[in-house]
Amino acid sequence: GEALAGGKQSGLSDAALHRIAGEIMEVARIPVQVAITIGGGNIWRYRDMKDAAIERTVSDAMGMLATIMNAVALQAALEAEGASCRVCSAIDVPQVADAYIRRKAVRHLEKGRVVVCAGGTGHPYFTTDSAAALRALELNCEVILKATNVDGVYDKDPKTSKDAKRYETLTLQGTSDPTPRQVT
Repeated sequence: GEALAGGKQSGLSDAALHRIAGEIMEVARIPVQVAITIGGGNIWRYRDMKDAAIERTVSDAMGMLATIMNAVALQAALEAEGASCRVCSAIDVPQVADAYIRRKAVRHLEKGRVVVCAGGTGHPYFTTDSAAALRALELNCEVILKATNVDGVYDKDPKTSKDAKRYETLTLQGTSDPTPRQVT
């Protein structure tokens, strides 16, 4: 979500939105099936609003709604680029998005549509990263790409913790494939 602000503190940047849509279209034209789980950090983030006295579950719901706003904006930008795109939301908002139903999302992908997953997991206390991993497993994704504003995967936020440890290699644990995956 933060990438959609295009360097601003918050909100949407038209230039960033359309640049990201263009990059997604480059991948979709390969052709491969593309599913995106979008964040809402450019609109709302609990950690930035802790002093607002908004209870955590309410704040998390606001964050999930922010992801839906971003998903609808990304859908519009993708459609302007010529994509067929569907937003599938873990929170029921039938006026703007399909309900996230795994089989329905898979069918959209099979039809060559870009699927934008919104609303996180639909539950508080779970990050958008958790939702991305969950949706990737449900949709049998072969690759997960994470767009972020840090240079890798850390054990904690490197912007707030000077002792954050960067992982150079990640492995798939609990699977029959112990092949290390490089983090770049």
